[in-house]
Amino acid sequence: MKKSEKGVEKEEKGISSSIQFVVITGQSGAGKSEAIRCFEDMGYFCVDNLPPTLISRMAELCLIPGSNIKKVALVIDVRGGEFFNDLQQELVNLEKNGVPYSILFLQASDEVLFNRFKETRRRHPLAPEGSVSVGIKEERQLLEALKGNADIVMDTSEILANDLRDQIRTYFLGLEKQKTLFVTIVSFGYKYGAPVDADLVIDVRFLPNPHYIDELKDFTGKDEQIRNFVLERTETKEFIDKFFDLLAFILPYYVKEGKSYLTIALGCTGGTHRSVTLTEETGDFLKKKGYNVAIRHRDLGKDFQTK
Repeated sequence: MKKSEKGVEKEEKGISSSIQFVVITGQSGAGKSEAIRCFEDMGYFCVDNLPPTLISRMAELCLIPGSNIKKVALVIDVRGGEFFNDLQQELVNLEKNGVPYSILFLQASDEVLFNRFKETRRRHPLAPEGSVSVGIKEERQLLEALKGNADIVMDTSEILANDLRDQIRTYFLGLEKQKTLFVTIVSFGYKYGAPVDADLVIDVRFLPNPHYIDELKDFTGKDEQIRNFVLERTETKEFIDKFFDLLAFILPYYVKEGKSYLTIALGCTGGTHRSVTLTEETGDFLKKKGYNVAIRHRDLGKDFQTK
């Protein structure tokens, strides 16, 4: 069921939206423990590894007159074993009872997950006596349908714990204040690979590269020297006009279709100059339009580190 359809059903039932349920799920090792701590800091009543069959009971407790529990975050994943298969039916039950919920799905690349398990020396829940790689593959297949129904999918392959907490806080606190689209804008370098979680990818390598100008190459897209070089060019001004017109046109339709989370990625060669400047400009534009915006410069500084 689409998010917009869930909203219609809640409205028809006349159920108050003051109760907020968040189901945190996804791949083992992708950051669910960090996420639940973030929700706890935001004042949510949190339960880790809750059997799905108890979701309805938890909702009943929140609906009891006088209950002060209005925001609940539940980590539900494959550690629940055979009970995990009951999750989809329990979500249907929440919809029937008019209880609003969001699904936060965390994922990461196979390589990153394998290294995290190796570093912590933990066993994968789907391969307690076997290969971690096999467990990762089986879990990814098992969760594919659930990922498709998620309201928010966050890839933690290349972000630090602090960045994950910032994204969660920005999205959910912003959602409480303003029911609108939450947009993450990411700058990146194509030499390091495009972001796997991007909904819209824009290649800005057609613009002249300040990296090849000696007096500019050691600055970044946040510095005035690079900003002036990029933004004062005729082709950049024309691009910004057309790109911002596109965003102004399509984003309201994403909202209309019930999409709540959108990731826009702008890439140049190294992710240090052109994409950084244009990511900042795009963020300023969308903030003025009233959207909740988070900006992330994924590869900023990597070129300097490799010198």
